[in-house]
Order: sequence, then C-alpha cells, then structure tokens
Amino acid sequence: MAKKGAKKEFFTYKGKPLFRKGNQIYYGNPTDKYIILFTLSDQQVVNGLSVANKVVIELMTNTGKEKEKVIKKAEREGLYQALDIAEFWLEDALMGN
Repeated sequence: MAKKGAKKEFFTYKGKPLFRKGNQIYYGNPTDKYIILFTLSDQQVVNGLSVANKVVIELMTNTGKEKEKVIKKAEREGLYQALDIAEFWLEDALMGN
C-alpha cells in the first residue's frame, strides 16, 4: 500500500513526464507553458497487450485564459512516431521559436 504523502513516480520520455488517463496521454511538465496531448484513436491487441495504431498529437497551451488552446495538430501511425514529433514540437515551443 502506498504511503500518504509519498511522491508518485511517473514514466518519462526524454526527461519529461507522461500521464495517462483512459485513451489520452499528456506529455510535458504540468507547470510549463505548453503541453502535448496524445489521443489514442485506434488500438489493436498484440500478444495480449493493447497497442496504439493511430495517435492524434496536439500541442496545447497550458496556462492563462487560453488554457488548452490547440496550437498544432497531427496524426501518426504508432506511439513512437507520435512521441518523436511531439518532442520536437514541445522543445521548439518552450524555447520560444
């Protein structure tokens, strides 16, 4: 059983946390100005595991009045390709380019 007040450990990709809720995965620090939302739009079962076929990627604002405003959107085949473009978008946005 987890202890009260214990710090939760999250999966990370290139130093940024991944949070999953249902068929959505958030990527990035919750306190940063931008965050990525992955929506797993199509999945199949491979060897007993659910694997994403199509992933919608959205770069969104994460602060202020325009919280969750979509800046960029794309769709990729598989989570690896989605993570690849998301990392580029997020780094670019956070550096102000």
